[in-house]
Amino acid sequence: MTTLRPSSTPRPDPGPLAARYGRVRGASLELAAPLTAEDCQVQSMPDASPVKWHLAHVTWFFETFVLERFEADFRPFDASYRVLFNSYYQGIGAMHPRPQRGLILAPTLATVRDYRADVDARMWALLARHGDDPAIADLVTLGLHHEQQHQELILTDIKHALAHSPTHPPYARHWPIAPVRPQPLRWFAYDGALVEHGHDATRDGRFCFDNETPRHRAWSGAFELASRPVTYGEYLAFIDDDGYGRPELWLSMGWDWVRAGARRAPLYWLEEPGTTGAWRHHTLQGCVEIDPHTPVCHLSYFEADAYARWAGARLPTEVEWERAARSLTAAPRGNFADRGAFHPLPAPEAAVDEPLQVYGDVWEWTQSNYNPYPGFRPAAGAVGEYNGKFMCNQFVLRGGSCATPAGHVRASYRNFFPPDAQWQFSGLRLARDAG
Repeated sequence: MTTLRPSSTPRPDPGPLAARYGRVRGASLELAAPLTAEDCQVQSMPDASPVKWHLAHVTWFFETFVLERFEADFRPFDASYRVLFNSYYQGIGAMHPRPQRGLILAPTLATVRDYRADVDARMWALLARHGDDPAIADLVTLGLHHEQQHQELILTDIKHALAHSPTHPPYARHWPIAPVRPQPLRWFAYDGALVEHGHDATRDGRFCFDNETPRHRAWSGAFELASRPVTYGEYLAFIDDDGYGRPELWLSMGWDWVRAGARRAPLYWLEEPGTTGAWRHHTLQGCVEIDPHTPVCHLSYFEADAYARWAGARLPTEVEWERAARSLTAAPRGNFADRGAFHPLPAPEAAVDEPLQVYGDVWEWTQSNYNPYPGFRPAAGAVGEYNGKFMCNQFVLRGGSCATPAGHVRASYRNFFPPDAQWQFSGLRLARDAG
């Protein structure tokens, strides 16, 4: 089969969608560029996937959901990829077991790059002819946001893999933290109100995932929200106060999780040899000292909830979080992956009197179960499997992180994970009832 590398792929005069396609697809390769073929092969746990698999799967999405449907004389690049790189779409057919993705030795990383180039060439041709077709444009837009989700997973999954090396090799080599004046924690008050909740095309943009809809009314009682996320220094005080040894602070399942794992600190924390309570942690910049003023991350829901209880507060609901986010004076901006820090940054001095770091830095756990909104209906066909079937035994996170691509999140964006998940850049912002 004759294939084309991205550098030699003929591209049409790009319209807005084609230009965005090129930017997003190129960003995935840029994230993989610092890694060796061996790095891209490793799978460190069943919940993580090899970088090579991510690069292939997002390409499989365009080949399967766009080209197979709209390309004249469609032929797959390789028929076996339909199974190898299917993630969870039962409507498509069989899939390779998720815990065994690291055992997919063929195709090689070089062949996966050829696969991407081949699909890109065919997508460029399709967009040149039919890019204004709404059915094609909607699927391509969904595919690009899907790829951005996997760009974040490339960073979180390789971080988990590199943490298992005794030398803690860095992914990046520029430690971004500089000394700052720590920002005190303040509280912002919100009155009780009946609010509109969910995706608002006027304010959030035309695109959203199906789990952000339908927009509906929800009651928000009076509450107060912390001005910034909880920091490493504040979480260290929880540890020093025997936070992991006090069952009264933990949900029953959380306490079982602590005891089963003999946990004493969050994921990636490492005690200095020969010491008790002198901590370093593994980051995408390597193993470094903990900075007390940066938002703490890689907390499970159990840890976030226990800390909030210890602090005399609670986690916000997703209605409260979204209401606060919509009250901000500026559009979503913050420390996202495009900044290249790949780690939370300390809170800046406030230029406006409103909550800080609502977007970027760390995903913020809410106390809300990941449930469908009133009137939710998944889309027909395999694409309808994207979100709806996961609405069970998970909790909602909001706001994006330092591993999230800029422009990917919005006030209505709902991320979700089970309560024991730690490998995402997940942290917390405190809330409390008003009055």
